Amino acid sequence: QRQGCCRARLMRLGVDLGGSKIEIVGLAADGRELLRRRIATPQGDYRATLTAIAGLVAEAEAELGQTGSVGIGIPGAESLRSGLIKNANSTCLIGQPLRHDLQTLLRREVRLANDANCFALSEAIDGAGRDVETVFGVILGTGVGGGIVVDGRPLAGANAIAGEWGHNPMPGECSTLPCYCGRHDCIELYLAGPALAADHRRITGTDLLADEISWRASAGDDACEASLNRYESRLARALAQVINILDPDVIVLGGGLSNIDRLYENVP
Repeated sequence: QRQGCCRARLMRLGVDLGGSKIEIVGLAADGRELLRRRIATPQGDYRATLTAIAGLVAEAEAELGQTGSVGIGIPGAESLRSGLIKNANSTCLIGQPLRHDLQTLLRREVRLANDANCFALSEAIDGAGRDVETVFGVILGTGVGGGIVVDGRPLAGANAIAGEWGHNPMPGECSTLPCYCGRHDCIELYLAGPALAADHRRITGTDLLADEISWRASAGDDACEASLNRYESRLARALAQVINILDPDVIVLGGGLSNIDRLYENVP
């Protein structure tokens, strides 16, 4: 019995709360993956999102027969002053006491961290950025985020927004594209997955998802090729600003659009 209790305390549950999916992983004390599950994120519904996370945790623990600690990577950041969520492209989270509500539901301590910071730290420890001093981790998914790791430690910043390049203005663009943050022409409006699809639609009048645009470009579709050319130019310009300020050893791409292989040839 005592041995079983020790295992229960040592299991860790990690949750990735994304704009389109919520994924949970159960890890043993030695880092072995015990379980992985993914569900769609309830769109625009804060209470349903809380319920979905709690349901994933309950199902994982029931299947594994253990109770675990819970850490969650979230879009946006927790305000150091109020404890409320800010700067989240999943806008239903903004202004909500996410940590407090999850701790009430799960009846235990819950740790929150910015998802891009989690990604950058993982890559710096044992991924594409291992053994270098400075890593900039880029999220190109439902939104656009970034994380900075120096000497193996993530930088959060005085306002918990270090690395959030997605809400700088896109260099070389001048339009009136509105952003949820209240400004316009943010990098996220050009480089997120939905942004690539929206750009293609504005130019061609055709509705395609980002991965469809990539596939059709590789098959010789001229309109899709042009859309990817615009995307690559914008990504290069946006990252050039980061390089001028941070001068990282490595830039690592994550998120759904990081699976477009041609980015690694054309953007540098």
